[in-house]
Amino acid sequence: MAHVLVVDDEPGIREFVAEALADDDHEVAQAASGEAAWALLEREGFDVVLSDLRMPGMDGMALLRRLRERQPDVEFIILTAHGDVDTAVEAMRLGAFDYLQKPLGSLAELRLLIRRAAERRALRNFQEAHQGSSDAAPELSFGAPAMQPVVAALRKVAVTDATVLLIGESGTGKEIAARAVHGWSRRKAGPFVAVNCAALAEQLLESELFGHEKGAFTGAHARRRGRIEVAQGGTFFLDEVGELALPLQAKLLRLLQERTFERLGGGPTLRADVRWIAATNRDLPAMIAEGRFREDLFHRLAVFPVVLPPLRDRREDIEPLAERLLAQACANLGRKPLKLDPSARALLRRARWSGNVRELANTLERAAILADGDILHESELAIPGLGFAPAPSAAPPPAPAPPAAPVAGEPGHDGPPRPLQDLERDAIEAALRHFEGNRIRTAEALGIGVRTLYDKIKRYGLGE
Repeated sequence: MAHVLVVDDEPGIREFVAEALADDDHEVAQAASGEAAWALLEREGFDVVLSDLRMPGMDGMALLRRLRERQPDVEFIILTAHGDVDTAVEAMRLGAFDYLQKPLGSLAELRLLIRRAAERRALRNFQEAHQGSSDAAPELSFGAPAMQPVVAALRKVAVTDATVLLIGESGTGKEIAARAVHGWSRRKAGPFVAVNCAALAEQLLESELFGHEKGAFTGAHARRRGRIEVAQGGTFFLDEVGELALPLQAKLLRLLQERTFERLGGGPTLRADVRWIAATNRDLPAMIAEGRFREDLFHRLAVFPVVLPPLRDRREDIEPLAERLLAQACANLGRKPLKLDPSARALLRRARWSGNVRELANTLERAAILADGDILHESELAIPGLGFAPAPSAAPPPAPAPPAAPVAGEPGHDGPPRPLQDLERDAIEAALRHFEGNRIRTAEALGIGVRTLYDKIKRYGLGE
């Protein structure tokens, strides 16, 4: 999710664009003039500015020049009419990320461009944060025996340009491992670019990877650089590669074989100077047998396959990993740091963690939202039905009484488990209270989209 400022003196266009981006889970602000936009830019931090070119007073070019002088790290995209393309090109020479022509032909193109601009901003921030570091790679393990041969293998292959295939269950940290390989490699000063093959429709994914020329398809109003071009000199990470459609598999195979490609719609042949890392949670040999994955592509990708063990097989990592994830969650939520008490640590160690590190991170973030004190207890982690309830031998914490009439039964009876929707309502209500009604931050903390949060608030009557 990016923080985007939409600047246009035409209310209809401005509100339409802002709504389209908010539906894509971005945090969006609006300004009706260049002067109003600059006032917002001085008060808030934005990732991307999308500005009309022609406006009364401070126009888009003047706003761009001031932004380049004062806040050069903010990405800038120009909205322009057909007759102003030359000026838009001049804006790109001044440092604009790209431009879009009015009328907007495709919401998908708009959203894709905003995502790419935000990702370039995030990539620049990551590189600047690690500039000069002798080892920018993230920590993969805290001493678990099952991870020692994995880390050793990744360190050995990192110093080469060999293609790596990371295999493992969802949530085992395949992207973290890919970033580690990049950080240990001689390409670490270059970009690390990641694309999730399951996140985009086939045509959008092809354009995202290879880029396109103007007129390559409906809505392609200008030439676009692909992510492979952005990754030149660095590492390209193809996540969920098992989700690639067969036509794209053929194009990827050619790219891996020849190290060259063309943008959609033709144009010059470009060289791909990138190191390839792919990842999957699929059984690719089984998919090959079923005709759903190309065997020749598999052998190109699996030059150096590495299997990442699930979290349940590396329990020595759980506690130190949980401490780090909890500290990160508290920092993101803007709350005081929390400590795990012994009962919480014991619960974390014996939990099943079918969702691996991702489930652990989500569990700790949810608990950090609900916790009232400075200590995180077992009762704040153990939510029935989510895979990490206490073992049967442990005495369960008293369940809160349902909001309806008292449960009939013997004195001290806890009653039946509460419905999942009641737990969800309580979590949303607690998060809204914690963030003082800020729905953008609430949605981010709960791991859902803003539109989804609005729907749930309306369903549960929390906005009344």
